[in-house]
Amino acid sequence: MLVDRVVVPFEGRGAGTGPLAWGQQQVWEAMLDIGSSLPMGGVVAVEDGRTVDDFVRELRFHMSRYPSMRTLLRFGDDGAVTQEVFGSGEAVLEIHEAADGADPGAVAEALAAQWRERKFEYDTEWPLRMGVVRRGGTVTHVVALMCHIAADLGGVEVMMRDLAAADPAPYTALSPVELAQAQREPAMLRHTAAAMRYWENQLRSVPVSLLGDAVDRGDPTFCRIYWESRALYLASARVCARVGADPAWVLLAAIATGLDKAVPGRGPFVALGIIGNRFRPALREVVSPLTQDGLCVLDVAGTTPDEAIARARTASMSASKYAYYDPAAREELFERLARDRGARPDLRVLYNDRRFGPPPAPSDEDPREALPLTTRTVEPATFLGPKLMFHVEEVPDVVRMIVEVDTRYLSLPAAQRLLDEAEAFGVAAA
Repeated sequence: MLVDRVVVPFEGRGAGTGPLAWGQQQVWEAMLDIGSSLPMGGVVAVEDGRTVDDFVRELRFHMSRYPSMRTLLRFGDDGAVTQEVFGSGEAVLEIHEAADGADPGAVAEALAAQWRERKFEYDTEWPLRMGVVRRGGTVTHVVALMCHIAADLGGVEVMMRDLAAADPAPYTALSPVELAQAQREPAMLRHTAAAMRYWENQLRSVPVSLLGDAVDRGDPTFCRIYWESRALYLASARVCARVGADPAWVLLAAIATGLDKAVPGRGPFVALGIIGNRFRPALREVVSPLTQDGLCVLDVAGTTPDEAIARARTASMSASKYAYYDPAAREELFERLARDRGARPDLRVLYNDRRFGPPPAPSDEDPREALPLTTRTVEPATFLGPKLMFHVEEVPDVVRMIVEVDTRYLSLPAAQRLLDEAEAFGVAAA
């Protein structure tokens, strides 16, 4: 039950107005397509005695330190979306009390679910919602949800690191408005031009669509496969040690090879990679969406495993290098390609490798002996959007993927064979 709303004044640097930055534009389009604010965050249990006053200070810290938390959207009559960063204002910390006999954790989860369901009021509501749940006057949980237009996961990591620091240095990274201004400088215009040359050269060399036209194969039309392989993890560690590869290149080569064997004759593997762009020094500390699509084109037909991995390295690095660009320039390119080729590029295959860190150390455990440990679970899903999407999760000791499949374009048996072949590729490479 909501029992209080604590007003939290704040002030900080970076006030101004301007267009959305490139990453914000991509997130905004995704939010419109899905009909959601794509909120990040959730519930955290409080077991260290922190009080309401502690969370008031935390909310004030976030709102004062990061210009993106003080940003509202502005909508023009012509459909243009801009943003305004405020130098001061007031936020609200909600206080919820769990009734006698109620589970405060369940109260917190219910609040988080309610906040996830309700879209942010982009022009009047700050992009950070925060509240605490108490039982008997003691704080048991904190609930925090952030609108995706304000930050990506990399930005959230920056915020959590700064919050944990005993004495964080002043925050000097670009505000969203400053970032949008920087992206209009001549150097960034040249970077966009180079990126579009790469995209155009790649897209003109491959079919308009990787998976072709839809074929009704019956229900379920949309499936989600949860797949976990200890064997591929062990094999990848050995390959990385042997050839000096990154695990991401090994898995990308394995997926491309798996699709080539499951659906032969489709041509190169073509996918949009989700690129965080924080490897660019000027963007490392920015709290704002920086993720953009990178174009990955990988032809593994007729290659050895080592050759496929070497090509995956080139494809992966090129996708990252050219994933920072003005979205308007990419739209112009797609329109030009549609005029020339009769259709826009169909790039509804997505690849999102969320892992980071160094390669795992190889072990004496034989990857072949771990093959029986591979697990998969298939369940129906609601409309997905992409034809095929790979989510690679950051977990220890296994390769874990969630694979989303539109079976009108890739049958469920073919998707399962793709995974089998990818695993076999890794084991053979090891």
